[in-house]
Amino acid sequence: MMSETDVLQLLHKVGAVITDSHIVYTSNKHGSAYVNKDAVYPHTRLTSKLCLAIAQDALAHGPVIQAVIAPAVGGIILSQWTAYHLTDLSDREVIGVYAEKAPESDEFVIKRGYDKLLQHKNVLVVEDILNTGGSVKKVVEAVRHISGNVVAVAALCNRGNVSKEDIGNPPYFFTLANVNMDAWDEAECPLCIQKVPINTEVGKGREFLARRHP
Repeated sequence: MMSETDVLQLLHKVGAVITDSHIVYTSNKHGSAYVNKDAVYPHTRLTSKLCLAIAQDALAHGPVIQAVIAPAVGGIILSQWTAYHLTDLSDREVIGVYAEKAPESDEFVIKRGYDKLLQHKNVLVVEDILNTGGSVKKVVEAVRHISGNVVAVAALCNRGNVSKEDIGNPPYFFTLANVNMDAWDEAECPLCIQKVPINTEVGKGREFLARRHP
């Protein structure tokens, strides 16, 4: 099993942890640090190792998992790798699928026949970075809506102090690492007051500037 220190070291090694910057988060709050999941995924061995840690933890805490699901797009990679390792460790097939945004809505839906595969199955929901937990909660609700049994929720990193209550109270909830990052409303952002340039390479900085200067 990997420790939280091991996980954070690996994230730092591939440049996934950004500090001393001016970031606009998905919540539209501002901050000085960011965990960039896209810096992780190109490294397949690292991604596999992190998903193995999720699979091991899930196996050690709870009932037999029969399926893994994640919110699209980035979570698809986690779903596949975690299901692969669960299959390998338990010597029984664990399927890996994903939920996607509904057209013209922020809700998640389970399509492509995956809904039938998840009915009455024990399901693990996985995510990369938890900011507010909103996306994960919607996936949990989507699984329950089709009569899937959510037995656990796991994430690579919890950077928003997200709790079980924030994501629909699954029986078991765990993350590989927890990172506390300050976040401010735009009007109170000290970086805006100091006129520190917005980072447009990660987060929602590019969209933020486009709204301010259409």
